[in-house]
Amino acid sequence: MEASSSSCPNQPPPLPSSPEDEHRNWLDLPRDVVSAIFVKVGTIEVLRNVQRVCSLWRNVSRDPLIWRTIDMHALGDLTDSDDILDAMCRRAIDHSSGQLTDITIEEFATDALLKYIVDSTSHLRRLCLIRCYSITDEGLCVVAEKLSRLEELDISISNLSKDPLETIGRSCPHLRTLKFNIEGYKSPHIECNEDAFAIAETMPALRHLQLFGNKLTNDGLLSILDGCPNLESLDLRQCFNVNLIGNLERRCAEQIKDLRRPYDPIDDYPFEAEDDYGSFDEDYPSGISDIDILSDYEYDFYEFSGGSLSEFSDYDYNDDY
Repeated sequence: MEASSSSCPNQPPPLPSSPEDEHRNWLDLPRDVVSAIFVKVGTIEVLRNVQRVCSLWRNVSRDPLIWRTIDMHALGDLTDSDDILDAMCRRAIDHSSGQLTDITIEEFATDALLKYIVDSTSHLRRLCLIRCYSITDEGLCVVAEKLSRLEELDISISNLSKDPLETIGRSCPHLRTLKFNIEGYKSPHIECNEDAFAIAETMPALRHLQLFGNKLTNDGLLSILDGCPNLESLDLRQCFNVNLIGNLERRCAEQIKDLRRPYDPIDDYPFEAEDDYGSFDEDYPSGISDIDILSDYEYDFYEFSGGSLSEFSDYDYNDDY
C-alpha cells in the first residue's frame, strides 16, 4: 500500500501560522486608529464613500474630532456643482459640532457659506479661501468680529480690497499669519499701497506675511516694516514695484529672518504667475513695463479703476441613516 503523505518521513512538519498570514478585519481596529485614518483620507472621501461602508464607520465618521479640520481644496477632477460642494461642506461643519478650528475652501465659497462657518464655531484658528471670487468685501467684513481667535488667514486670488483687511486687522488681535496673494504680472505698471497701509495700521502682531504679486511700492514696504515690528518672514515675490536696494535692503535684512525677494524663484508657488523675466525691459530695474505700452483706452481704465441639490441626495446625507 502506498504510504500516505502524513507518514512520509521526508515531509517537514507544518509551520505555525503567523499574524501576517491571518485575515485582518478593519472593523477590529481601535476607534482612535480608525478616526486618525479618516482624517488622513480627507473630507470629500469620508463624506462621499467612507461613511457609507458600514454602520460602524458611519458612527465613527460622526466624531467631531475628525472634523476639526476641513479641507476642500485641490478637488481635482470632481465635477460636482458648487451647490453640492456647498452642501457637503455644511454637512462636514455640522459634524464638527462647534469644534471646527481649521477650514480650507477652494473656489465655491460664498458670503452665505462663510457666515455659516463662523456661526457654527467660536474656535476658528485658520481660514483659507482660495480663488473664492464670490466672497465679497462686505461679506468678509460682516463676519470679521466673530473671528476674534483667528491666527492665520489665507486669501489667495480674490476680488477683495483693503477694506476687509482693515476690518480683520481690528477684529482679530491674535492674527499671526496673513497671505493675501494675487497672480503676479509684470505689466501694466500700476502702483498701489492701500493693502500695505491697511496691514501696517491694523496688524501689529503679524509674524508671517505673504503678498505675492502685490502692487505695493517701497513706501508700502516701509510702512509694513514700521507697523509690524514682529515680522519674521516676508514673501514679496513678484512685487515688482519694490526695489530692494540701499537702506531699505539693509532694513529688511536686519528685521526679517526669512525674506523672499521680488525676483526669487516661484517654483513652490501653487498658482499662476509670471516666470519669464527675460522679456523685461532693461531700462526698468524694478521689472515693470512702461505704462506707455498701453493704449489710451487701457490707460484710462487703469487710471480710474482703483447643478441642483437633487443630485446631492444621491449621497444619502440624511440624518436618519
